[in-house]
Amino acid sequence: MISLNGNTLFENKSEEFSTLIKSAYKDLDINYPKFFKMDNLSKLAFICADILINNSAKNESNIAIVLSNRASSLDTDRTFQKSISDIENHYPSPSIFVYTLPNICIGEISIKHQLYSENSFFIFDAFSPKELWVYAENLLKTNKAEKVLCGWVDFDENDYEAFLYIVENEGQIHHTINEIDRLYHTQ
Repeated sequence: MISLNGNTLFENKSEEFSTLIKSAYKDLDINYPKFFKMDNLSKLAFICADILINNSAKNESNIAIVLSNRASSLDTDRTFQKSISDIENHYPSPSIFVYTLPNICIGEISIKHQLYSENSFFIFDAFSPKELWVYAENLLKTNKAEKVLCGWVDFDENDYEAFLYIVENEGQIHHTINEIDRLYHTQ
């Protein structure tokens, strides 16, 4: 299920991620041909970020991105390792290698929305609202960004989760550690 501010935008009962994410892409009328070449982490982050940016930040390019997860790009790393380890078909695929860094999903989001601001991708054992809050607050208070797209986007095998939000100095919801944690746990 994909929701925005408590409203369901897309729901599909498929258990398989590839079927689910392709259906969401089509149903949400996202137009970005490179989507089908992305790894699963990037697809998940891309769709969620696209929804948020399109619904809250029209024509803005000073949006920083601060994402986090627990698995880094491990899912893609495994796929790439298989391509290296297969002695009979040994050919390390550059199209897979490109996605062996978790911050590549930030690059895909930035390209689509022409964002040129700060960005970071952090790896934590679990969702950490304090770290997101500290980094986003710093970007906003130092005027390095007008808005910050923050959150948790994790993909490892068929276990995936995304929670993203946009914060700004003059937002309607107070940007506090407790509020981020509350929103994360009510998704």
